[in-house]
Amino acid sequence: MATVLILLVLMNLDLLMKMGLCSETRDQVLLIIPDTQEHVDILKNISTQYETALWQPASPHHIQEETQVHLYVPANSSESVKTLLQTHTITHEVLLANANELIEMQMRNDSTDPRSSSTFYQKYHRLEDIYEWINRTTHDNPSTVKAILIGSSFEKQPLLALKLSMNDRPDKKAMWMDCGIHAREWISPAFCLSFVQHSLSFYKQNQEITHILDNMDIYVLPVMNPDGYKHTWTENRMWRKNRSHTKNTNCIGVDLNRNFDANWCMEGASRDPCSETYCGRFPESEPESKAVADFLRLHKDSIHLYISIHSYSQMLLFPYSYTLEEAPNHSDLLEMAKGAADNIKRYHRNHYVYGAGAKTIYLAPGGSDDWAYNLGIKYSFTFELQDRGRYGFLLPPSHIHSACSEALTAVKTVALMVINKAQAERSSPQTD
Repeated sequence: MATVLILLVLMNLDLLMKMGLCSETRDQVLLIIPDTQEHVDILKNISTQYETALWQPASPHHIQEETQVHLYVPANSSESVKTLLQTHTITHEVLLANANELIEMQMRNDSTDPRSSSTFYQKYHRLEDIYEWINRTTHDNPSTVKAILIGSSFEKQPLLALKLSMNDRPDKKAMWMDCGIHAREWISPAFCLSFVQHSLSFYKQNQEITHILDNMDIYVLPVMNPDGYKHTWTENRMWRKNRSHTKNTNCIGVDLNRNFDANWCMEGASRDPCSETYCGRFPESEPESKAVADFLRLHKDSIHLYISIHSYSQMLLFPYSYTLEEAPNHSDLLEMAKGAADNIKRYHRNHYVYGAGAKTIYLAPGGSDDWAYNLGIKYSFTFELQDRGRYGFLLPPSHIHSACSEALTAVKTVALMVINKAQAERSSPQTD
């Protein structure tokens, strides 16, 4: 009888777990708030010595008293981490009790063809599917969309940017947007795909999109870090960096958003190849960051607006991130970011923080937005999309539409303000 009972339990184990009648330790995300410097030191040790993934802040260096820490804790580390926190009476709660289910839900996808599913843009897609989407988009829009190979990744994946151009007006300016510089930020490439689809679908139907596309060419790089992005689908969902190899270490990858030549590898970046914010061997040491930098250098006279899409925390940031000093046109950048945040609140009832990167979060040298700004692209932004930490990097597919709608509002607001400023400058009388 006992043998039969055991067999019945084993046969129905999955059902019992789903009903909550059987418990199993799963990957979790913890919200931790250190009250003292001792707590800070313990958290720094946990995030580096245990098998965990620090979500917020990006580096243990930025952990501070009375500031939220979001820590992804795999099942095999859960007991040790929680015991240590409890031993030192460190305040914490479970943000996500079963991260595994969220990851599995994100990876479900019944269609790779954008023409066969109305929900294509409400799902996350593998790298191969994104490349197929690029091919189909250029094929279906031969007169307005062109794919440009700007380089290749460390693992020789193509870096393909789309150029949207609706006319050949002389002296037309351009906007650059890149997504997926950090591999685990899946909502970022999802937005790039959604933005292109929306732009093509609503040109000549939506007044704002039409005005933007009539006055600007738009370059979109859907996945700036294809090797890392692919790795998040196949090996490690929490991977952040690219996948390059560094001599004399077993640690893999460079933080591409610390690899640009903007106060490179100063405070806020790390020279440790094992760190999540490793700056690389030298500025533009990585093929991905060098490809983007080379392209922007080549087109710096026409590109007037740079936007890099990240997640999470709902922030609209602008230079500088590598110094607390204000950028020369700080007031213009602040006006644009505020306008975007106000419109998000007005149309979507959601709140976004805005400001210069270093003052709003922390010092982050070597960033693409600061580098683009110093190159001469005076309207340069980093947008951090949904959410604020409830799901973090595991934003469910059901939230893709709202996150992309908010980001679209921000991009349109800023682009229209850049166009208006350019037109005002052209119409103003020249003085000696």
